[in-house]
Amino acid sequence: MLKAVILIGGPQKGTRFRPLSFEVPKPLFPVAGVPMIQHHIEACAQVSGMQEILLIGFYQPDEPLIRFLESAQQEFHLPIRYLQEFAPLGTGGGLYHFRDQILAGGPEAFFVLNADVCSDFPLGAMLAAHRRQPRPFLLLGTTANRTQSLNYGCIVENPQTHEVLHYVEKPSTFVSDIINCGIYLFSPEALKPLRDVFQRNQQERQLEDTNGLWPGAGTIRLEQDVFSALAGQGQIYVHLTDGIWSQIKSAGSALYASRLYLSQYQVTHPERLTRPASGGPRIRGNVYIHPTAKVAPTAVLGPNVSIGEGVTVGEGVRLRETIVLHGATLQEHTCVLHSIVGWGSTVGRWARVEGTPNDPNPNDPRAHMDSESLFKDGKLLPAITILGCRVRIPAEVLILNSIVLPHKELSRSFTNQIIL
Repeated sequence: MLKAVILIGGPQKGTRFRPLSFEVPKPLFPVAGVPMIQHHIEACAQVSGMQEILLIGFYQPDEPLIRFLESAQQEFHLPIRYLQEFAPLGTGGGLYHFRDQILAGGPEAFFVLNADVCSDFPLGAMLAAHRRQPRPFLLLGTTANRTQSLNYGCIVENPQTHEVLHYVEKPSTFVSDIINCGIYLFSPEALKPLRDVFQRNQQERQLEDTNGLWPGAGTIRLEQDVFSALAGQGQIYVHLTDGIWSQIKSAGSALYASRLYLSQYQVTHPERLTRPASGGPRIRGNVYIHPTAKVAPTAVLGPNVSIGEGVTVGEGVRLRETIVLHGATLQEHTCVLHSIVGWGSTVGRWARVEGTPNDPNPNDPRAHMDSESLFKDGKLLPAITILGCRVRIPAEVLILNSIVLPHKELSRSFTNQIIL
């Protein structure tokens, strides 16, 4: 028997995802046509012996989240529950706080997946590696070049046994080209070190405060409090993958993740990709179009285009490297490149909306990483263009490398601006 836990964070996170996270919790943002965490759930549901999937986070269980959970349970025929933290507890605190729910039924092991990663999720290979060499912690790792490795948790392994000998979260100097993917397989014994951290946090706080237990004792950082502390003690191992992987911290990285997932659909979900057809739009590369969208036959779409529910795409529209969200309208002969068009937004005739590619590829030394600031010397750095919810762009206007907050009606062109 197996379980899976998906760490979805909370509204205090995902600030780099704004203004898109104003309208929907970041884990439910559509990437390649489906909510971000649906990719995780699909992968977990395919693992033989999976009995339950738990989501842990600090979001309020509002209508979109409840509706998504109900739909996912029906589609995947698995119990999928949301466990809300009483406070943000870090990457490990929620696991310890809900340990009884995780261990209920006596699972052999449980997967732990961060919601803000894009991957082909080689969970079956991880499970096989764990069964060959059972240990409390198995981490999924991939390679990065020396420059980009500094943006991630770095793993030094024994190349013969794959034991993690040393772990450093975002080091200041080069440590290793193996980085942490944020996807794990834990045995039940893995919760004991989390208990030790919790108890140590309590004791340290009680020395300073005699009034009682410190609420912050429940905050546990897996990377710093557990992995760094236990590395080299025979408890943590790494499974290396050469499959697709990236983080999804910002809107720009969501567009990159959409490209990776659309490419993966060639193998995993070919039915989700739109094929060229007589009388239909011109399709170039991998494109997803929701069945309810209306797309004119003279439109040219792709590569890497995702069109959401109820979208209208007019005659002569050109889309490339773009996500168009629910209910948006792109009028005749608009051109949208390297951008995200928000829910219910309208782009007028002959308007042009364009951004600069932002691919957080861990093997590209020139990539602009999500951890970097949006600004430099007081100026907005070039990045993808984002139109928030219900933005109106008039005809024959250019919007370049800009972020437009929700409910704005523009009257002129903008370049490298945040439009409040």
